[in-house]
Order: sequence, then structure tokens, then C-alpha cells
Amino acid sequence: MSLENAVDQAKGAVKEGFGKVTGDSKTELEGAVEKTVAKAKDVVEDAKGAVEGAVEGLKNAFK
Repeated sequence: MSLENAVDQAKGAVKEGFGKVTGDSKTELEGAVEKTVAKAKDVVEDAKGAVEGAVEGLKNAFK
């Protein structure tokens, strides 16, 4: 998890919570979307790292 994505997730969670407390459904939804986007970025980065690791493993197996 990158620091940037962690910060974005936290900001989204705070915004979502603020929206819930104040009854502002738009702010709550925006926060939920921001949090979800940051989580999705982490999943993509993790998958990319896994694929790169697998490719390196295959390269090493054929050497």
C-alpha cells in the first residue's frame, strides 16, 4: 500500500463519516467513492507487482 493511497483512503473515510454525521448524503457518497478509488489503486498496484514478480521468476527459471 502506497502512502498516497493510504492518505486518500483516510481522507475518504473522514469525508464519508462527516457526511453521515451531518446528514449530507452527497459528501458521504463522495467520501465513499474516494475511499473505494484509493483501495482499487492499491489492488492494481499489488496485481502489477505480482505479475512483475512472476515474470522475473520465469526469466530466472530459463537462465
